[in-house]
Amino acid sequence: MKESLYKAVTFGVGVSVAATYLDYQSDPDNSQFAWAYHVRIENRNKKSVQLLSRNWSITDALGNGHWVIGEGVVGEKPILQPGEAFEYTSGTPLQTPSGIMAGFYRLIDEDGYLFYAEVPAFSLDSPYEEPSLH
Repeated sequence: MKESLYKAVTFGVGVSVAATYLDYQSDPDNSQFAWAYHVRIENRNKKSVQLLSRNWSITDALGNGHWVIGEGVVGEKPILQPGEAFEYTSGTPLQTPSGIMAGFYRLIDEDGYLFYAEVPAFSLDSPYEEPSLH
């Protein structure tokens, strides 16, 4: 299945996401579908920034959704110098063969300015449903 790359830039912080359906972790007969998503966060500012927290909205194909809110990402609160990037991979399960995720990161720059960087909405598609951005 083809991976799509979703991108957004907010206040000089670039976020790109690619999602991959995980066939080996899914069980369609029991309405269990799984995806991995790879995120790249890039500091395009002239000042360092630190990622403090994440807020994810995860919605399945039936419109059922929930928020995932927490400190940092994958157990880290990376500090990015100008031009640096941080990458990580995580995952999510759904009970439908497709869905959508979106959200934002809360960051702080070296001067103490708090701001939010958009995580672009990205589609979670499996081979069991036609791909679309919901």
